[in-house]
Amino acid sequence: MKLIVTENYDEMSKEAFKVMKELLESKPNAVLGLATGSSPVGLYQNMIKDHKENGTSYKDVHTYNLDEYVGIDRNDPQSYYTFMNENLFKDVDINPENTHVPYGSTDEEAKKYDESIEKVDLQLLGIGRNGHIGFNEPGTPFDQRTHIVDLTESTIEANKRFFDNDITKVPTQAITMGIGTVMDAGKILLVASGEDKADAVKAMVEGEPDINWPATVLQNHPDVVVIADKAAASKLSK
Repeated sequence: MKLIVTENYDEMSKEAFKVMKELLESKPNAVLGLATGSSPVGLYQNMIKDHKENGTSYKDVHTYNLDEYVGIDRNDPQSYYTFMNENLFKDVDINPENTHVPYGSTDEEAKKYDESIEKVDLQLLGIGRNGHIGFNEPGTPFDQRTHIVDLTESTIEANKRFFDNDITKVPTQAITMGIGTVMDAGKILLVASGEDKADAVKAMVEGEPDINWPATVLQNHPDVVVIADKAAASKLSK
């Protein structure tokens, strides 16, 4: 696991972009695993800027998103399908047919999505306050494939800011790539920002692999880059 600590969120996003750009230059038809939430937005802004200024093309890139809420319309402003279109896809030259965001509420639909995923070259991750990656909450087996998950109270609480701060509007289930699915990727890039992520980052970097902190599984992967700003890295002992 390679750890890069940056001054702030903007620097974190720029460092993450360097990793992404290196892949796209060496493999224009890369398969990307993508994430939502506030952590990767800066990276996506850098990708858009580079596309517009330098012409980096996404026409041969295929993408597979980590997760989506259950019971929310695809075109809902808070769906991850909408998030990806608003924050990345509409501003680069990617073929919409090459973009994939999971959708569904059944084990059968989750299995179908899992089986559709090509070999991912680079999987982008954020990290939850409780160490979740994707929506793989504490206690998720490390070999779990794409599945339907009940969201924990802490995750629902963390996401209510996107739903008018009304906890009753937040979906209680999601469809998510499993930890085993995530670990199939050739390379993993995790971005973390903010003091509220410091406990999770410390567990991931300095703890032992433990299903109660899902991100600790990344210690078992051969090629992981973690980019954290100073606040997220503030509890690391070394």
